[in-house]
Amino acid sequence: MQIPKEISRDFISSCLFNHKFCLMFHLYITLAYIIPNIYVLFRIKDLFISKSYRLWYILVYLLIAAIYPLTERYTVSGYILPFYLYLFLSVLLYDLFLLLNRLVRIVPSETRKSFSFRLYTLSAMIILSIAVVIAGAINLNTVRVSEYKVDVPGRNANIDHLRVVFVADLHIQQNTSMRFVEQFARKANALQPDLMLYGGDMVEGDRENETTETIESALRSIHAKYGTYGVTGNHEFYGGQKQGDFFRKAGITLLCDTIVKIDNSFYLAGRYDQHFGKRKTINEILGNDSRDLPIILMDHRPTELQEVSRTAVDVQFSGHTHNGQLFPINLITRSIFELSWGYKKIRNTHFFVTSGLRSWGPPVKTAGKSEIMLVDIHFE
Repeated sequence: MQIPKEISRDFISSCLFNHKFCLMFHLYITLAYIIPNIYVLFRIKDLFISKSYRLWYILVYLLIAAIYPLTERYTVSGYILPFYLYLFLSVLLYDLFLLLNRLVRIVPSETRKSFSFRLYTLSAMIILSIAVVIAGAINLNTVRVSEYKVDVPGRNANIDHLRVVFVADLHIQQNTSMRFVEQFARKANALQPDLMLYGGDMVEGDRENETTETIESALRSIHAKYGTYGVTGNHEFYGGQKQGDFFRKAGITLLCDTIVKIDNSFYLAGRYDQHFGKRKTINEILGNDSRDLPIILMDHRPTELQEVSRTAVDVQFSGHTHNGQLFPINLITRSIFELSWGYKKIRNTHFFVTSGLRSWGPPVKTAGKSEIMLVDIHFE
């Protein structure tokens, strides 16, 4: 069978984009890992390590630091990255303390250079960094529910209340914990949703394996009165899930720049992620016939809030940001997105952005939580 030229061109351009994106992304991550590590390596050497031990220190440091780039696909390497992040922040804070100490003599020079002070200070930095990583791993693996209540105009709706359960960013891979997925499924079912929504970045890659098959079965076990719907995210685009095979097998109806009327009570719309270059505008999706009922919208990224707030959309659900996942990266995401996490009302539209059900990259979450959003919508 001959593949149409238009599909072939789209497929080839998609592959080229994904390859280029992966190369650039890994380059940025590698640089962001190496440059702070150089700073930490030399500052610890100069501040805390006696001259007779410096060669051994450098060898051990480089050996441990090399674990992440050399074994990136293994779980242990995922903990190395955040450990060095917080060790870097600890050393940076200590350097700021030394600067302050020059202006206001808090610790005498003799004390600061003593063996015991150097040993206790360096040990405290290392233990603190390890403790933060452990706490972040526990936080990641604990599913929490964030509850909200909003009132929207009912218009001609046949119901006066809608209970929505929303999640995004599960990032399913072969090593995804089934215990975690089952924990999520139990909690989602216990919330008794009227509507179950998935906000994209649910699966990595397009290969079926035992893990994805089991997870698909777990997701199918979640029951919602009006059904289960989702949109694709940028990682479905990267991983070749544009056709939504995983979603279909998991019992999730994909909305791809489409809008559906549910039970003559409300409209539900879903957008392609921005990586899908030909996605429709919000007005093209809504059309002119969707003003008689409340409108709920899913868009993987919270990037067009002002534009959406000028439409008839009552509630929008998004993910993608992970709330930065690691402190202080959440401070960066706050500066990038108008709403990086949580709830905000703009004009007459209620916006919700989840910090994600799981993580992407390091199995540690020190900003935000592994979150199920429960939103009770009351139609006035």
